[in-house]
Amino acid sequence: MGQSNPSKSISREEIRAVYAQGEDAVIALVEGLLERIEQLETRLKALENQRKKDSRNSSKPPAGDGFAKRTKSLRQKGERSSGGQSGHEGSTLEWSEQVDEVVIHPVLQCQSCGEDLKDVAVESWGLRQVHDLPPLRLIVSEHQAQEKRCPCCGVLNQASFPADVNSVVQYGSGIKGLMVYLMSGQLLPSMRVCDLLREVVGCELSEGTLYNTYAQCDEKLEPVEQQLKRAIQQAEVGHFDETGMHVGGKLMWLHVACSKALTYYFIHPKRGQLAMDAMDILPHFSGTSIHDGWSSYAHYECEHGLCNAHHLRELLFVVERYQQGWSDEMMTLLVEIKTQVEVAKAAGLDALSATQIASFEQQYQTLIEQGLKDNPPPPTDPNQRLSRGRPKQSPPKNLLDRLSKQATVLAFMYDFRVPFDNNQAERDLRMMKLRQKISGGFRSMEGAQRFCRIRGYISTLRKQGIDVLNALKQVFMGNLIFPVLQPE
Repeated sequence: MGQSNPSKSISREEIRAVYAQGEDAVIALVEGLLERIEQLETRLKALENQRKKDSRNSSKPPAGDGFAKRTKSLRQKGERSSGGQSGHEGSTLEWSEQVDEVVIHPVLQCQSCGEDLKDVAVESWGLRQVHDLPPLRLIVSEHQAQEKRCPCCGVLNQASFPADVNSVVQYGSGIKGLMVYLMSGQLLPSMRVCDLLREVVGCELSEGTLYNTYAQCDEKLEPVEQQLKRAIQQAEVGHFDETGMHVGGKLMWLHVACSKALTYYFIHPKRGQLAMDAMDILPHFSGTSIHDGWSSYAHYECEHGLCNAHHLRELLFVVERYQQGWSDEMMTLLVEIKTQVEVAKAAGLDALSATQIASFEQQYQTLIEQGLKDNPPPPTDPNQRLSRGRPKQSPPKNLLDRLSKQATVLAFMYDFRVPFDNNQAERDLRMMKLRQKISGGFRSMEGAQRFCRIRGYISTLRKQGIDVLNALKQVFMGNLIFPVLQPE
């Protein structure tokens, strides 16, 4: 009788049959069962790890947490109370010295005795102001270009129409800018944009007109996008990230390259180096790139800084799931270094003292060594199936391998221009994910690319405090507003 399959239950008769075959058969059966138990324990641990992860201690989005209330947070309780702080100016509706309309409410008769007061002089006034919108409607402007025949040569001369008046009947730059603003600025789907314009301003608009206007805006913004791309290539610090995006029913990847004042989006079927090369920013980038440690970023010969917000979440998972003390202490240390950097910046300094740096480095290295001691590498087994060419490691060991790259983890400590995290890229991607939740995926690659170009322009304008709606209006008037390309 051959060896029984350990994945199935074994009857007493089968066990007796194996026993009758001798010692070697029994040993083979037990070894098979032990191997199967080990496989099941590994699978169980992986499933438990997956179940324990949420948006607090991993890269899972908050939408995956469900409606369960989360009571733990990485944010420490501050000394200030919630709400507006003392000395904060705030903003509220204020009395205006200039008014557009005055409405008189006369006193016609006495409320007490009924005497006629129409001709009695006004003694004083009670004043109140109402801030409201005028009735919203489209204004039709008729452009009349004079035509005059020259009495000398007989040539008929016609005055020139404005550059944005190029059809017999058309929509103007203002309503066109609003169409694009609602779609890319407020992330509304096309049908809702048509409904809004019809109900609010009485504009009966077809989706075809909406998409034609969108295509015109996309074409006119091409030179702006190219300049944004070159500016980010030359930035001292750049943030990079990517997220899934559905295009034509397929999963594609939306990449972002940005800074505090610039945003560039790029859509591609792939996530890794092939897409990053096609984006054509990192191959020419010589500053410090901030990212989440995705292996594809390591192929580029620029300075690197890892996102410590990711590290804090993963360290919290190690604390909760594995109860390893080094991870809790590492969280405290990273936050302490961040605090000291902020204190130094507030004091006008551009670096920590050599003593502080040496102390933080020593503490950091001690915790890494403790972590590696608690999480030794898995034993090498030539018969074990390899994952991507190496033995599978535990989550704490994988995290420690990344944290061991001290220069990239603590880049924010060595260079004050480098931020602690990659939140800038995540904020720029968050709006794109919100668009997908509101409007769904894109029907075509062309539509996704148009959205990326226009949204990148809008994001950049907002970062620099430029009026977005007016800028979009100027696009159709032929007066492109270029953002500041080297704000650093």
